[in-house]
Amino acid sequence: MRLSPCKSRVDTPSTASLPRTGWAGARARGVRRPADAGRRGAGKRAAGFTLLEMLVVLVIAGLLVSLTALTMTRNPRTDLNEEAQRLALLFESAGDEAQVRARPIAWQPLDGGFRFDLRTEDGWRTLRDDLLGPRRWEGGVTGVSISYPGSDSQPSRIVFGTEAIDVPVQITLFSAAGSATIVGTGNGRYEVH
Repeated sequence: MRLSPCKSRVDTPSTASLPRTGWAGARARGVRRPADAGRRGAGKRAAGFTLLEMLVVLVIAGLLVSLTALTMTRNPRTDLNEEAQRLALLFESAGDEAQVRARPIAWQPLDGGFRFDLRTEDGWRTLRDDLLGPRRWEGGVTGVSISYPGSDSQPSRIVFGTEAIDVPVQITLFSAAGSATIVGTGNGRYEVH
């Protein structure tokens, strides 16, 4: 069927007889398209990494990070100083608590830890509250010495009186990393040296 010049393409019952161009026309005529005709640089490998390569890199990076984290340990000297700071704050709290309760409170170092005792009519009673209850040593503490400047005695405990002014005292914590000294100035404040 031939198209007349006045007929439009829409009016045509079949467009099969119209000439087609490009690969669409070649496909209609039975010509096969080459496998790599539409790809650019089909002879070259695509740039980038495969999923397997990325996973291998991530596994290696994860192993390196975990090994680094395992080899990093805290400095034992820092742990000892932190334990001394914590104990200095507990001493200040015990002094304040003795004034509030109007009863002396004593700090007693023990094997593996320490405790605070409250003086009652029946003698010394161990405090069991969250702040001043018995605790285990942290920071690798292996020994403690208590000394009062100007005195040769080695007391086994420190007593916090009911008054704001007290006797100056030095408490030295020992560990394999060294020692840390807590100095009580006598005015209720304690510093680590």
